[in-house]
Amino acid sequence: MDALTYKVIGCAMTVHSKLGNGFQEIIYQRCLAIELSKAEVSFEREKEQTIYYDEIEVGTRRADFIIENNVVVEIKAIISLEDVHLAQAKNYTVAYDFPLGLLINFGSRSLEHKLIFNPKYNKKK
Repeated sequence: MDALTYKVIGCAMTVHSKLGNGFQEIIYQRCLAIELSKAEVSFEREKEQTIYYDEIEVGTRRADFIIENNVVVEIKAIISLEDVHLAQAKNYTVAYDFPLGLLINFGSRSLEHKLIFNPKYNKKK
């Protein structure tokens, strides 16, 4: 984990400690934006990205947050994370072509977070 992802997780922990679980995802998204601003972390919310298949545009996707144009963050507000959520976060990390992504779940009793690695940037040398 690098300093940036550590800072983002810290902001998420602050939100979770103040709100607890049980709110809708949009509430956590808005609160995380407040904490990121307080921490002077630059971000974009709901940044749209075009998805391609065989170099053909097939649709778009919006990530919850793009942090300092370097890390994609997907947030959830569910009881527990499942493999499908990890796969989704990995797909966004690859689609936005960032080396790292974060999956953060505010819906469990304790904050859950998973660091996602883009295989393109993490090949063994």
